[in-house]
Amino acid sequence: MLNIQFLHSDQSFSELSDVWEALLSRSATNTPFQQPGYLADWWLTMGGGEWDDGELWLGVGKSDDGEIVGIAPLFFSEDQDGRPSIRFVGSEEVSDYLDFVVSESAAEEFVDALLGSLGVEGPEGWEVLDLYNLPEESSTVQALQRSAEKRGWRVEKEQISPLPFVTLEHSWDAYLQALNSKQRREVKRKLRRADEYPARVSWRIVERDAPIEPEIERFLDLMQNDSEKRAFLTDKMREFFRRLAQTLHDRGWLQLAFLEVGGDPAFGYLNFDYEDKLWIYNSGFNPSHYELSPGWVLMAHLIRWAIDHGRTEVDFLRGDEDYKYRLGGVDRHIVRMTIER
Repeated sequence: MLNIQFLHSDQSFSELSDVWEALLSRSATNTPFQQPGYLADWWLTMGGGEWDDGELWLGVGKSDDGEIVGIAPLFFSEDQDGRPSIRFVGSEEVSDYLDFVVSESAAEEFVDALLGSLGVEGPEGWEVLDLYNLPEESSTVQALQRSAEKRGWRVEKEQISPLPFVTLEHSWDAYLQALNSKQRREVKRKLRRADEYPARVSWRIVERDAPIEPEIERFLDLMQNDSEKRAFLTDKMREFFRRLAQTLHDRGWLQLAFLEVGGDPAFGYLNFDYEDKLWIYNSGFNPSHYELSPGWVLMAHLIRWAIDHGRTEVDFLRGDEDYKYRLGGVDRHIVRMTIER
């Protein structure tokens, strides 16, 4: 029998960080978006300003001997329609995957204990458990369905976004051969054109021992060149990105990469280098070199880097942009689960 304890202090992320990370390493879903450091940065800025406020309801499941077997990072707030709702910390715009931190073998028991505790001692007046960005194949999904229906609660599941990914081959040549002939020629052509560009084209990944502050500002400046991202980058969102970059840099999980033309940045990627996978998180560009296809060129170099450094996968994260499929991406999906009492 699991006992669920709810924590409400902002310090809970750091106080639980060691056991949280150990548990995450054994969890059915293990993504950078479930790391306590990432979620703490999200919480302190409420997702870069996506949420004005909320009350932390961090559910910790303990066995009879006191061992922590599951963590549910949740918060309570009104949704956009004014309904009192419980959601994942990290919901929903800037976090591509979200899930409970629990092993597949313990998911059923943990989810059932969690829903039971929320039903009895959860936030007063809550109406809906609204869980975005669950991996469709997660054991959590079926566990939530069964536990909620057992209680007579209404459940809806909606597939909300593809997340294209590429399983990497053993070599760059093998990766190119796995593409169809048209795309293989396109990648080679763009790389050749970069080599022949009038100004010198180079690329780099920010080193582990480099100061990260000026580099993240350089990246945010590139993001500003896109009108949609300029509106997205509020002061709160910039604070979130700065905090996140520092957290990732400190842990060795940040890959901040730039393509430069004549020494000036033309394109940048902010990625996670985590669990032997490369997660393509955000990008920025300089429109002055649009004809170079700088995003394609830099991504090709990063895929080759990932292969050379033993990474097993490139996850392009949410969105069905055409370039992801032209580079070999195939879809996996996330879902939204809505549970009403």
